[in-house]
Amino acid sequence: MTTFLPFTASDVAEAVQWAISEEAPVEIVGHGSKRGIGHPLQCEHAIDLSAMSGVTLYEPEELVLSAKAGTPVADIESLLAQNRQQLAFEPMDCSRLLAHDTRGGKGGTIGGTMAANLSGPRRLTAGAARDHILGVNVVSGRGETFKSGGRVVKNVTGYDLSKLMAGSWGTLGVMTDVTVKVLPSAETETTLAIRGLTDEMGTAAMALALGSSAEVSGAAHLPYGVTERVAGSLRGSDPATLLRVEGFGPSVTSRVETLKSLLGNAGPVDETSGRESKLLWRDIRDCAPFADGTWRPVWRVSMTPSEAHRLVLALRMHAGCDAFYDWQGGLAWLRMEAEPEADALRALLRQFGGGHATLMRASPAWRSAVPAFEPEAPALARLSARVKAEFDPKGLFNPGRMARVADSANLAPATEESVQ
Repeated sequence: MTTFLPFTASDVAEAVQWAISEEAPVEIVGHGSKRGIGHPLQCEHAIDLSAMSGVTLYEPEELVLSAKAGTPVADIESLLAQNRQQLAFEPMDCSRLLAHDTRGGKGGTIGGTMAANLSGPRRLTAGAARDHILGVNVVSGRGETFKSGGRVVKNVTGYDLSKLMAGSWGTLGVMTDVTVKVLPSAETETTLAIRGLTDEMGTAAMALALGSSAEVSGAAHLPYGVTERVAGSLRGSDPATLLRVEGFGPSVTSRVETLKSLLGNAGPVDETSGRESKLLWRDIRDCAPFADGTWRPVWRVSMTPSEAHRLVLALRMHAGCDAFYDWQGGLAWLRMEAEPEADALRALLRQFGGGHATLMRASPAWRSAVPAFEPEAPALARLSARVKAEFDPKGLFNPGRMARVADSANLAPATEESVQ
């Protein structure tokens, strides 16, 4: 096995050009914190970006930061904290959930974070990771280096290929540098926990809070038994419906009172602030309740917020399943007791309004057997194949990670004529 350890973008280009000449598929990897997501790769070679680390530009006044793709997200967050700034989309640290696959518990890199487009609880108000990416430098599967975007938010030069790279999971190109938008951190935050609500009642309470003037930046529901597996000041197994309010101190106080008045009759209300509140939302972000060191399958299901609890109830009729909800119910985390139950889950997902189910954790055998990412409609799959053919015509980058090679082979390959 050959592992390339580039230090510069030129080194990456040389490694890719070697792979092209040898027609040798390669794994694109940083810290490996997301290695267990998607189908197992059958690659004998890898391009390891972990040595390409460091912030290359940071202008706090302009709210912009550039870094090499292998820069640890933790290092970036530490630097931003010195200026009371943050990555507002709250990037998930997958190393806790996927302890089997990560390198010594290391968190993710900025390149991997953008390639995965995984966003945390503040997705409700701050948008997804791809909404914060301003520019990228990429080496394509043709061995060509290109740049998309720039250092300002309003940059409309050419095609917005940086958004295309977000969510591509390293299958289109090797990102070498990333520029992101950063935002000020809140002066304070307070989390209200309404205790004892059912999943349906918790969903209704979150919807009511999000529709109010309280400007809630996080809304999650932890059913019975899940509550005790998170940090913060929550105690016991009783369900907890969590609402986070952030901002200046007096404003937070006023908005918290608004929520208490609005939801005061829903059930007992606990209040958590400061560090304990941050730890609580970090655990929700990282799926800590299901980070149990096992291979039990874990799904990340994005769907209509009002329907998620109904899907979980229906799924439990024929499979063992534990669950909790983020994004006002729009993101359901499911831990299966035995098999992934992919067919049953996706059939119910279609029944309850549609969405996306991603297998975030499973044994290598199940990851090989089950479509890890939501299968695309035929027309969209053909479009994806054409895009893949343009950026990586030999299929060298992370082959089969998002769609098994056998499945991809059933799609008509793109030709120069069909793309024009």
